[in-house]
Amino acid sequence: MAEFIWQTDALILLAAILFIIGVLTTKFSARLGVPALVLFIAVGMALGHFIYFDNARLAQMIGVLAFIIILFEGGLQTNWKTVRTVVAPSLSLATLGVLITTGLVAAAAKFILGVDWVVALLFGAIVGSTDAAAVFAVLKGQNIKPRIASTLEAESGSNDPMAVFLTVAMIELITIPESSMFSLIGSFFIQMGVGLLLGMLFGKLAVFALNRINLDSSGLYPVFATGFAMLTYGITAFFGGSGLLAVYVAGIIIGNTDIAYRHSVFRFTEGFAWMMQISMFVILGLLVFPDELFHADILLKGLAISALLIFVARPAAVYLSTIKMGYTHKELIFLSWAGLKGAVPIVLATFPLLSGVEGSHEIFNVVFFVVLTSALVQGSTITILAEKLGLSGPEKATPMHSLELVSLGKADAEMIEYEIEEDAVIIGHTLLEIPFPEGALVNAIIRKDELITPTGNTTIEQGDFLYILTKRKYKKELKQLLKKKKLPEELAEAEA
Repeated sequence: MAEFIWQTDALILLAAILFIIGVLTTKFSARLGVPALVLFIAVGMALGHFIYFDNARLAQMIGVLAFIIILFEGGLQTNWKTVRTVVAPSLSLATLGVLITTGLVAAAAKFILGVDWVVALLFGAIVGSTDAAAVFAVLKGQNIKPRIASTLEAESGSNDPMAVFLTVAMIELITIPESSMFSLIGSFFIQMGVGLLLGMLFGKLAVFALNRINLDSSGLYPVFATGFAMLTYGITAFFGGSGLLAVYVAGIIIGNTDIAYRHSVFRFTEGFAWMMQISMFVILGLLVFPDELFHADILLKGLAISALLIFVARPAAVYLSTIKMGYTHKELIFLSWAGLKGAVPIVLATFPLLSGVEGSHEIFNVVFFVVLTSALVQGSTITILAEKLGLSGPEKATPMHSLELVSLGKADAEMIEYEIEEDAVIIGHTLLEIPFPEGALVNAIIRKDELITPTGNTTIEQGDFLYILTKRKYKKELKQLLKKKKLPEELAEAEA
């Protein structure tokens, strides 16, 4: 009994150390210009000298759970108004682009790894998709032009199901030779269709529940939303659909709808996603053995495949799957370079390990090396490349503050946070002149990182962050007022 308690205490202590190191690592990653995921993996590999871990099944389970939270958070942060303009190219990249990448990488793996074609296709499928966790983490806080950033986010959020399907299909063909490729193709369309439909259904159901239920603590709302994300995945997977696609779609619907305690839901989910990223990458780092990874044979094979993937396969996939879709040459170069690999390939590389595919250990090590190369080479230069190509916009203003609202319980009131855009009709008007709904009260204004105490004579300026306490029944009316735009002639007059 005493030994069990000691092991539990040691595990809790280890988890605490890992989370603290992980959080501090994000600060160093920004200064060093290295993606945080690389440092998370490095922490795991370093701990591997003291902790023996080879449980691929546990790593896979944690990885899938992390994908659910990361994709849900990515969906919440996705602006549908921007994304809907790039749905076609994003889906093309997520399907045709993954197939092209898989085929080209498979051709290279066939000769570089010396495996048969089915195993080569399995390897290509594992590294064929752009990783959502890596893309969301690298683009977070970067002001890449909205159309390009949205294309990457939508592609990475929707191509994981394609990679999972191809990987499972190839393993099935290897382990069950009598399997039919035609039946597998039919299964793919069923998975995507069910995932899309159930994602939309559960997204709308979550919005309805969040806005109708009256919980006693505001802290329960984000937990409730996260529970819906897991429920969406579980039920969709049960009915044979793509749970990952369903979670991402549900996140987009929830994130682009007015919901109760929106600020709390977003902040909680963001923190939870970071926690899952830290856990996932550290554990994946523990799963690899540095002596095997940095063996000369693995290094040479990994470098050769990485070079082909970065400079041939990904660009070919981007250019071919976005023909006549309105992207400039510079934008296509950036999309090609931003095809980051991350946790998804590493987690998918555990599938052949658990299925007993011949040569699966070598596949895992080479995949791991390819991910490290992609993260180091591409991830650390994305911002620089965007600036060189003129694809990064002006620095985005974000409020450097923290606002905590005590739960109002059953008071039927909510705090609204809103950033005033450049064409808002209320710019230039004082608070007294603005027809706010009954009972609405502007509690604070953040302007250029400074707190402004509002009075009736305070004039609204572009870029202001308003914090308004309002009754829930007037929330929609308040949002309509804040979003109201100036007419073109008014804008021209203001500029003159």
